[in-house]
Amino acid sequence: MGDEVVRSVIARRRQGYEHELEIRGHRLVADEPEDSGGTDAGPRPTELLAASLASCTAITIEMYADRKGWDLGDVAVEVGFSPPFPDSPPSFELKIHAPAELSDEQRERILVIAGKCPVHRTLQEQDLKIENSFETIEA
Repeated sequence: MGDEVVRSVIARRRQGYEHELEIRGHRLVADEPEDSGGTDAGPRPTELLAASLASCTAITIEMYADRKGWDLGDVAVEVGFSPPFPDSPPSFELKIHAPAELSDEQRERILVIAGKCPVHRTLQEQDLKIENSFETIEA
């Protein structure tokens, strides 16, 4: 079933806007910068979204290169994010930094494969489904 399995992330408030994220036993911190009322103890959620796209893309192209027997060397994926505004949707700018030794054919194929990472495909979905619910905590 792979990526179709339901996964869970829990965000627990530490203080103010600072939250601890629990993902399969791993712990991360999300917060807002001081100028937005936070303490800047971690990246803001939109930065984590861009980080998800960057890391998923990097892993996807590395897996592809491994199957092809390509040595990509030091590859970096950079993602810029523009939040939504009243007249424009959110947007991402993804740049793959790779050694010059790659052929034009390899670079073109890597760009195609980059668009196939699960996060990239999810962000491009037109009918992304998000269901909200509320559960009361017993004291």
